[in-house]
Amino acid sequence: MNQITNYDALLIPSDGRPPHLVQLMTSPMIATSHPGQQVLNQSRVPHPEVYMDYIAEGPHGHRFWRYHLIEALDGMNRKFAQPYIVFYPVLSKDGMPFPVNQCVREIQGRNYRESLAWRGNIVIGKYRGEDPFSSMVNAAMSDFPLIKNYLTTHGCPG
Repeated sequence: MNQITNYDALLIPSDGRPPHLVQLMTSPMIATSHPGQQVLNQSRVPHPEVYMDYIAEGPHGHRFWRYHLIEALDGMNRKFAQPYIVFYPVLSKDGMPFPVNQCVREIQGRNYRESLAWRGNIVIGKYRGEDPFSSMVNAAMSDFPLIKNYLTTHGCPG
């Protein structure tokens, strides 16, 4: 069984470079049922931190990023068949705030609010089903207009 699986994901760099596709690496989630016994879970742990500049590094398994699900756009009656998962950094190596994501700031235009700014490099994956970590699929640049629509009116969840 291949331990590492990659999925195409969108990267929105904070420095204003255009969004592009990257390979989002995932590894199996290991659950422990009894001391000394490891069981492979169906879920996978994504590693967006690979693309997040200046993100803090912690002990094995500790993540300094969060995620937010985009299941529908405003005004939609139904959820996306393949929703999106947005990974964003929360703690930098030096404890300082990440820089405002200039690409998202441009997208938001007059809707931009400093207190809700998306900061740092943002990685956006795609999934199907109920559990985003166990059912990731490849994203494509054709997904960007939907992401852009969402980012126009939504700030970072915190």
